[in-house]
Amino acid sequence: MGKLAVGALRAVLAVVLVGTVFVQASMVWALATGNDPEDGSLPLTPLRVITILGMVAAQVALVCVWRLVAMVRRGTVFSHAAFRYVDGVIGAIVAAALVWFAVTIVNAPGQREDPGVTVIMGGVGVAILGVALIVLVLRMLLAQAVARDGEAARMRAELDEVI
Repeated sequence: MGKLAVGALRAVLAVVLVGTVFVQASMVWALATGNDPEDGSLPLTPLRVITILGMVAAQVALVCVWRLVAMVRRGTVFSHAAFRYVDGVIGAIVAAALVWFAVTIVNAPGQREDPGVTVIMGGVGVAILGVALIVLVLRMLLAQAVARDGEAARMRAELDEVI
């Protein structure tokens, strides 16, 4: 991975992380002070709590990707240490899907006249779970690459002994 790509990715990750922390702090402040009274049209308090939890999931994924990028830069990504971060990304995506299903449930009573919106939102949640499955497949590919790397190192050591 080139230095430019690593730098650009880290810049994007940092901006998103700072942005989510700012929005979380604003929402916690609104929950604590009650400055934004609910008019009854939307259940703002549950939606704020769900949003805060969703941002935590995103932040976990951001930190794990940051660590994986650091491992790529150092050339150590094909090791067992990388699995911890890939598992963190998978867990964060599954958590994000669960958060989305919670949003769908909170939003559903307001969609009695048009239940199609709730069905579409449920479909989006399933699609988010699909992304977690894609990352799981990529994890399996990483496991194969780590195994092949270990096997190649062992064969190289045997060849060095023969020579």
